[in-house]
Amino acid sequence: MRMQMRRFACVTILTLAALASGTAALAQDHYPSRTVRLVVGFGAGGPTDIPARHIADKLGTLIGQRLIVENKTGAAGMLATRDVLAQPADGYNLLLCTHFESINTVLYKNPGFKLADLAPISLIARYYYGLAVANAVPANDFNGLVQYAKAHPGEISYATLGAGSAQEILARQIEKLAGIQMNRIPFRTGSQAMPDLIAGRVSMYVSPTIGVLPQHIDKQLKILATTSPQRLKGMADVPTLKENGLDYVRYGFLGICAAKGTPQPILDLLNRHIVSIVATPDYRDLIEKGGSLPESSTPQGLGQVIAQTVDDVEATIREFGMQQE
Repeated sequence: MRMQMRRFACVTILTLAALASGTAALAQDHYPSRTVRLVVGFGAGGPTDIPARHIADKLGTLIGQRLIVENKTGAAGMLATRDVLAQPADGYNLLLCTHFESINTVLYKNPGFKLADLAPISLIARYYYGLAVANAVPANDFNGLVQYAKAHPGEISYATLGAGSAQEILARQIEKLAGIQMNRIPFRTGSQAMPDLIAGRVSMYVSPTIGVLPQHIDKQLKILATTSPQRLKGMADVPTLKENGLDYVRYGFLGICAAKGTPQPILDLLNRHIVSIVATPDYRDLIEKGGSLPESSTPQGLGQVIAQTVDDVEATIREFGMQQE
């Protein structure tokens, strides 16, 4: 009797396991069967939101299901990350992942997540930064800016978007490498910093090129250099920092991530479609107009970029005591 009960229990467990496996496989086979969310941690209409909406529109068509973009702003993108990671890992909640995920895990002692909690899918863009300087600053190239800053210590200021932002990290790294001292002026958003930069109330702003290129073209400010390895398409008049003798290349990125544990077939499906969208002429044109580079990747490739970003910022955050509670 006891043997029969054991056999019955084993059969029951195996049956339930098979049913669970079959249900998971069925869910994957029918993915997506409802609306998918792409959560963006920054405001609508900005340099992260515009590419995200293009990807979402095309991806929704390819997967045959509605894909909505939801802007969940706050805490340097952490609210969006936590939101996605709090949902089931089933591919219905995607994250526009950026360099902020990497920065936040170093900048904050308890960001509420680990990078290992993410399942990278693909890059969608790589972008570089421009050193945007007010027209009031009497320098027309990077070396001229350095010379002026050394001759007028404490006169040059730079805009940051909160403590430990990418803008502050990059400015501090450039400041150290160039041997100059500048004053940090905090702003909440780039849109708040821009009027002060144009008016000359702040001297410099290290920004993704998409955020300052229109003003550079309109001669409201001047971009003295970029952090790219070579001159960017559409910005042939702007030299790189490397051309100015500073061995410094830094970039930000946009990618699509899911939560760890999302079934591999779903990740593979999304990767395939995203890679095909990034290769289209209309997407490439959209991204290149802002001075960025359209770029897709394998999931492993995006994972390596995320890890490299940690390496690029960790020492600076610790050196300048920027870590937050």
